[in-house]
Amino acid sequence: MSEILHSFIKKNFTGLTLRPSLFYLWKYGIRFEISKPGRPHFEKDNLKQIFHRTNTLFDKVFGEEDELLFVTDVYTAKHSPLLQRKPLNVYRKYVKDKQKLYQLQHHLLPYLFEDDEEETEQSVTHRFVLSFKKMEIKYHHVLKAISHKDFTPTILKNNLESGYDIYFVNLTNKIIFHLYDDRGCDIIASDNEAIRFLYDEYNEWILDYDREEINRVFRSKPTSAILSQG
Repeated sequence: MSEILHSFIKKNFTGLTLRPSLFYLWKYGIRFEISKPGRPHFEKDNLKQIFHRTNTLFDKVFGEEDELLFVTDVYTAKHSPLLQRKPLNVYRKYVKDKQKLYQLQHHLLPYLFEDDEEETEQSVTHRFVLSFKKMEIKYHHVLKAISHKDFTPTILKNNLESGYDIYFVNLTNKIIFHLYDDRGCDIIASDNEAIRFLYDEYNEWILDYDREEINRVFRSKPTSAILSQG
């Protein structure tokens, strides 16, 4: 699966490094606001909005028959024993068929944030990749865990000094979904037409800070039209 991920990104997202913040690393993307700004995280209306927006966007991006990848990057100190002892715990809660965990692939990568030189020398990235269909994972629970990561951690809760990011990759429609925390969600695609429907249907959810740039991309002439005129 790691080879599939690498080939997929190389072919469809040339030059992209899979790491936060995806919206600023790729030309075709939308950054959605998830929680209510300035409101307490556990306020009832805020939790309701977080659940609604995360699950609505996920359901729109991923179809039942799409070929998907569930990618988790865990950032640890180079000699941390965390993932040597429990390498599957990142997935154990969320995959319905535990036999599928035997297909989980693990690769050790350099620390992905090159702008932090000191941290780069001391840390590594453990990347886990699992192929799945939408019905095979408890994605509602994954999204909830990510959105609560800064408040009631459940993923890596016994090793809070380690960070993580989870990506869902739609191989069929060439889309990458990254809910980075309760504040926002980046959705990028190989071209703007693949996610134009999100721009049209959920325009009011777009983060205002980046709205001008997003409008510029999606109000421009469609990629297909440009190619046909060439």
